[in-house]
Amino acid sequence: MSDQPAQGGVGPPGPADRYRHDSADHTDPDPAAHPDPMGQRTSDFGRFDWFVDSAHFGIRGDTEMSPGRSDSETRAGLPHSLQGWRLVVGVCGLALTCTLLGGMIGGLVAVTDVASHTDPTYNVGAVPRPAPIDRPADSIPGIAARDTPAVVMIKVNGAAGTGSGFVISGGYIVTDNHVVTLDGLVRNASLRVYFSNGKSAPGELVGRDPYSDIAVLKVAGLTGLPALPLGNSATVDVGDPVIAIGSPLGLADTVTSGIVSAVNRPVQPGTGDGSSPQVFYDAIQTDAPINPGNSGGPLVNARGQVIGVDAAIETLGDNPITGTQGGSIGLGFAIPVDQARRVIVQLIRTGHASHSVIGATLNQSFAGNGAQIEAAGQRGVPAVVPGGPAARAGLHAGDVITELGSQPIMSPDSLLDAIRSLAPGSTVGVSYTRHGRMRHARITLGSAGS
Repeated sequence: MSDQPAQGGVGPPGPADRYRHDSADHTDPDPAAHPDPMGQRTSDFGRFDWFVDSAHFGIRGDTEMSPGRSDSETRAGLPHSLQGWRLVVGVCGLALTCTLLGGMIGGLVAVTDVASHTDPTYNVGAVPRPAPIDRPADSIPGIAARDTPAVVMIKVNGAAGTGSGFVISGGYIVTDNHVVTLDGLVRNASLRVYFSNGKSAPGELVGRDPYSDIAVLKVAGLTGLPALPLGNSATVDVGDPVIAIGSPLGLADTVTSGIVSAVNRPVQPGTGDGSSPQVFYDAIQTDAPINPGNSGGPLVNARGQVIGVDAAIETLGDNPITGTQGGSIGLGFAIPVDQARRVIVQLIRTGHASHSVIGATLNQSFAGNGAQIEAAGQRGVPAVVPGGPAARAGLHAGDVITELGSQPIMSPDSLLDAIRSLAPGSTVGVSYTRHGRMRHARITLGSAGS
């Protein structure tokens, strides 16, 4: 039943009333002759006559009363506040109904759309035949399968640090000095070596050289270990394919590949702040991804021979040797195996290693092109050691060295890199300027212990 009053009762005037009173042309001469079929007034919107009651919206100026009916009588049937609440409830109910209908229709459309795209008979095709299990020996998978068993992971002082290494003939393990010393922070650290077959054993330090960043270990109780052959880094050229194997971030037996990006790249990793000496060498640069934890692992050529010992990366952070602020950006550096081989042999034979010197003090503040010998001695040390390699070659204080052997010298560090990359006792050509005049000589490098 309707909650509106029947005709003849009281209630808000509807639009029909309003329209009947607005114009004489539209006045029904006999309302009783045309009764409301529902027994009540209706609006253009149906039976919800209150919906268009302008008084409820604060618009009363043009609303006229039915003859003989006062405003109080008109509103006596329904309180004004109740009519307002009915309006709010009606609006909310309509909104909720529209929302529910929209959701139901949307869900029906989605289900219909999914159903229209399914195919019960679909098949991705037959599984292809397995690829040959045996990869070519000179392929990356072939080299990785052959070399990985000889690559180890090294944990230092428990979980304090992790690095890599590789086994060579005699069961010795080669790694970096900064791995076994945690970048010069510890001495006599406990070492444990993990092999690709799941076995592990304590590692014993045979010797280490902080100047070349090379260390050699030995494990007790394990024999018949697979070993990697050492190649020849002098024949490495830009563009040669290379593979890096190691344990980046503790992920053992990780293999990455790339090419040689540059050779004889001067690098000086480490801090050289007194905890360990500054390292200098002309590195093999590669874009094979190398990350913290790869240090000490092998860089091998297409024959699976070691051509370098992974030692440093350039990052967008502060420390290129540990990569504390980032990982690989395609700039990795390896110690050439020809330089490492000399140190490895010395460490195994004597526990110590020697490195080359020229017997002169360099001016580290020189901003020109080349490496300048100090103009005067410093702290009691002469600029050119009497009877030393530089003195015997005829070099004087203040001379600027621009080339050593075939290596251009751009700075004091690049001269030290070139010197350390050569074996003690090597004789090479040297070019230098004195008072603006170019001169050439031969120099035999001296030796200093680590």
